[in-house]
Amino acid sequence: MIITSAVVLVMAALFYTLFVRDKDVPEPIPVSPIQHLEDRKHAIYDNLRDLQFEYRLGKLTDEDYQQTKQALQKELAVVLSETEQTLKTLGLGSVRKQATAKPAAPRPTAAKGTVCPHCGASFKENLKFCGECGKAIA
Repeated sequence: MIITSAVVLVMAALFYTLFVRDKDVPEPIPVSPIQHLEDRKHAIYDNLRDLQFEYRLGKLTDEDYQQTKQALQKELAVVLSETEQTLKTLGLGSVRKQATAKPAAPRPTAAKGTVCPHCGASFKENLKFCGECGKAIA
């Protein structure tokens, strides 16, 4: 009984493998040409945050902190420069230009106490605390 079920399972796997159609297989997710630079940028930001944390704990001297911080900032500048250059080479434009291309539309004004100054949520009645973020509106 066990051998029969194993044979059926192997046959089903073989049948599925041999007769699967190409259109049934999903398209692979395209990899961004700057993904490795984005990953490196995030790693540098994490390192800078960890460096500052260790400095505040007193694990690093002022001199060590400044040297390491400057080295990380120089590396970050190189990564950002390479990102801009790659985007320019690909004709995708600058990230900074895309970010500043469209100014944000002004929010409609409402009566005081009906819009949360922290998250911008609006409410029909005056509230002491925001129903979205929980911070004081007053």
